[in-house]
Amino acid sequence: MEFKSLKNIETSFKQIRFFGIVFIVLCAAIVGYSLWSAYGFAEAQRHKIYVLDGGKSLMLALSQDLSQNRPVEAREHVKRFHELFFTLSPDKNAIEGNIRRALFLVDKSAFGYYKDLQEKGFYNRIISGNINQALQVDSVACNFDTYPYKVVTYARQMIIRESNITERSLVTRCNLINSVRSDNNPHGFTMEAFEIVENRDLRVIDR
Repeated sequence: MEFKSLKNIETSFKQIRFFGIVFIVLCAAIVGYSLWSAYGFAEAQRHKIYVLDGGKSLMLALSQDLSQNRPVEAREHVKRFHELFFTLSPDKNAIEGNIRRALFLVDKSAFGYYKDLQEKGFYNRIISGNINQALQVDSVACNFDTYPYKVVTYARQMIIRESNITERSLVTRCNLINSVRSDNNPHGFTMEAFEIVENRDLRVIDR
């Protein structure tokens, strides 16, 4: 009888030890899962930015990796330069203002084109002839496989006179390098070695 009692005590002790080990393992698993969930939640919160709108309400904005948006910014940078540099109106102040803003986006290569046109009296003829020149960018091809990035821009110019409208094909190319962002250069790029590859008449429409 005494031997049977000792055996029951030993069996009970093994059961208690087994359940104790199971309980400890479960506690460790719960703690580990809680830590992992807390880390994931904290990491997700790092990508959220709350913006105070005029001191009245909070707006949620999501942050993202800067490099993900660079191709879009590059195309917009090049497009913006072409619109400023090639869109002209018969107003000296408007021409100078557009050219000045465009030159913040490019190196001195574009300034050479500007000075050459200025010396040939191109801008004076725009003003005296009451000519408007509008530009429509069709596409901007950027190669991001190598640095500096190679860019080719395809656009159409509309030279609007009182008697007719001349449509021209414009193709340019340049290198694009990373630069410092500023109010005058919000995308943080600079165009280098800018050159006009093609600038030819497509058609003339009488008015």
